[in-house]
Amino acid sequence: SAAVRHGDTAQGVRRRMILDRPDVLLTTPESLESMLVSATIDPRALLCDVRAVVVDEVHAFAGDDRGWHLLAVLERLTRLTGRPLQRVGLSATVGNADELLGWLQGSNRGRRPGRVLAPAASGGGVPEIALDYVGSVPNAATVIARLHPGEKRLVFADSRRTVEQLGVRLGELGVETYVSHSSLSVAERRRSEAAFAQGRDCVIVATSTLELGIDVGDLDRVLQVGAPTTVASLLQRLGRTGRRPGTSRNLTVLAAEDDALLRAAGLLLLWSEGYVEPISPPPHPAHIAAQQVLALALQEHQIGRATWTDWLGGLALVPPAEADAVVDGLLGKGVLDQDSGLLFIGPEAERRYGRRHFMELMSVFTSDPQVTVLHGRTEVGTVDPMVLVAKVTGPRRLALAGRTWTVTHIDWTRRRAYVEPAEGTGMARWVGTAVPLGGRLVDAIRRVLLGELPAGVILSGRASERLDVLRAERADQVDADRTVVLHADGETCWWTWAGGRANAVLHAALTGVDPQLDHPSRTYTNEHVALRAGATASEVGAALTKAMARYGEDLAGAEPEITRRAVQDLKFGDLLPDGLAERTLAERLGGC
Repeated sequence: SAAVRHGDTAQGVRRRMILDRPDVLLTTPESLESMLVSATIDPRALLCDVRAVVVDEVHAFAGDDRGWHLLAVLERLTRLTGRPLQRVGLSATVGNADELLGWLQGSNRGRRPGRVLAPAASGGGVPEIALDYVGSVPNAATVIARLHPGEKRLVFADSRRTVEQLGVRLGELGVETYVSHSSLSVAERRRSEAAFAQGRDCVIVATSTLELGIDVGDLDRVLQVGAPTTVASLLQRLGRTGRRPGTSRNLTVLAAEDDALLRAAGLLLLWSEGYVEPISPPPHPAHIAAQQVLALALQEHQIGRATWTDWLGGLALVPPAEADAVVDGLLGKGVLDQDSGLLFIGPEAERRYGRRHFMELMSVFTSDPQVTVLHGRTEVGTVDPMVLVAKVTGPRRLALAGRTWTVTHIDWTRRRAYVEPAEGTGMARWVGTAVPLGGRLVDAIRRVLLGELPAGVILSGRASERLDVLRAERADQVDADRTVVLHADGETCWWTWAGGRANAVLHAALTGVDPQLDHPSRTYTNEHVALRAGATASEVGAALTKAMARYGEDLAGAEPEITRRAVQDLKFGDLLPDGLAERTLAERLGGC
């Protein structure tokens, strides 16, 4: 028998699961955590017979804090069952499988054998990949409407706003269109995905919610508006097609902006060379250690100060010397209390996390406060509050679920907005976080600007022409043999093409040894380091020599500056002792 449990599983289904335990349980790290700490069920009775854990799309966990959370929960489950658990990770897009195997083994590493099974890729032939430049999102919708009529098309976009813009515009063009992203209600997403799965001549526009294998039936075409940030993500999207016998994988990339065109060309260049990014778990998850102490205190009601790390089976979330500091920080903030060496939940934890049975403590990612959008009693999705306070002329309209709505009433106390269907165009807005691009990708963009092109990719005439324009405009920023220092617009730019993390370290190192190099308002981008106006190449070179002497040849000792917003966005970072959250983020930002 099999069952599913996640945050939206009904209470009745959960109760039946306890009475009739399934042989196979499909769940998430967050739901497994909630079972371990539950006050209404006995996790030992429910989970005592677990023998194996299968982690699908393991690369999606390993690259962020959900991976550390997953490993910690698995170690606690191992201790609870009293036996080593077989761990199986599945991935089609990982560049360092052996390292990922060691990471997934956790406490089994060195105790139980592990191996990588990598069967040869099955058929599929040469994929059909095309790159086009369309110049705007409305133009992208027009191209999608005209391409491949009568076929089933999955369109990826890299923001919820773009998904909604495409959904509304495609509907206006008469295309049967569905949308899917994380701000839609579960019911709305399921409705869209089920309708698309049953359809034939239709389009579904989605963010990465449909990247990892959710079943929407047989697909004929995959299109990408904009560009993802990794080759692995590109491969996931390409892999949604070519699954039926006699069909081949295909992907059409529609770049709506210059940056997206260059990023797409860079990704495709790396793909054509067989490159896939290695997965690197983020270093120093001290905030996850803080979360785990609290979770263990909930699970066991009280936990030994000297023994809580035993539950993690040797998983070193923090160095041993920092474990006491993490606990001291929790005690100092009142989220933990102690008596005779035993730790238990403190009053501040009840105040911060006690609502809905400590559900906010179960996940390690931060969600911005949202307003729920309702049509009658039906939840459509959520929107950023800013879209409801922005100045407008006439009725306030939203774009959500691929449709346009008029806001009829806002209940700020309950964070609800009531809407009715409308004609025309609505606003779509959510808060996003900029992602630093990897050094290999940024260098590939440099190579594209120098004239290289990806093999095996069809470039449209528009894409070729636009690339020629960009090469001419940015010719002074690139060189085949060296980096470039340029003076323009009141600043000096060192065009390193090294990626966001490397440039963060470079900026910190250079300004650390020579503060006069610091620009008053700018720091770095993925492509360059910004320095004060008039700084010469010789000054930059001298500062780099000093920096390597102070921080090491690889500048590992230089810590990038961390913004207050970054600390606020690190969930549970506010539970750490002073300075530890900043050190965690600096170490992560500095990981080139």
